Amino acid sequence: MTTLKLSSVSCRHGGLSAVNDVDLELSPGEHLAVTGTNGSGKSTLLRAILGLHRDVTGLIEVYGAAARTRADWRRRCADVAWIPQRQAAGQFPLLVRELLDSGRDGRAARRAADELGVGDLLDRPLSTLSGGQLQRAYLARALGQVAAGARLLLADEPTAALDFAGQEQVAEVLAALPVAVMVVTHDRVVAAACGRVAEMAAGRMREVR
Repeated sequence: MTTLKLSSVSCRHGGLSAVNDVDLELSPGEHLAVTGTNGSGKSTLLRAILGLHRDVTGLIEVYGAAARTRADWRRRCADVAWIPQRQAAGQFPLLVRELLDSGRDGRAARRAADELGVGDLLDRPLSTLSGGQLQRAYLARALGQVAAGARLLLADEPTAALDFAGQEQVAEVLAALPVAVMVVTHDRVVAAACGRVAEMAAGRMREVR
């Protein structure tokens, strides 16, 4: 079964076209890096897959099923591991441990946090973390979601706030995952670790590797 299938997917921001007629299939275990300039539609496409962008046409199927209702979209968000580009620190003093526990397998997420070097920050509010620490915490939560059964991980610039060593570590972690991965990135190390690479420009996608 195809993990992710997009058929003629288009997205708009008001009167502006952000994603234009994208077709894509991602099989179990395949890793796809999506590259392109800022504003080319990469993040909007990820949000559309999760049901977080409202003005969408075309067909989006995850795990062989299309979301038809808001309840379907909510279930999809629960069943897909997700690393957002702008990691929210929260309006309330959300702790790292609370973020990790929200990923459906808090024990696995905490093990991942230890491996990523943020396991000693469990009692820290997210608002006190550096950008790199926050990215690692969200990655650890996503790994907890994978441990809980998510078969697709979507990541939006997961290494943007990391130094070179951190970028390489995250690239290795993502490359080792046995599930389908779609990662938006400007990081050449992350892109090189993926078996497939697609480029977006003016909302259109073409596969380059």
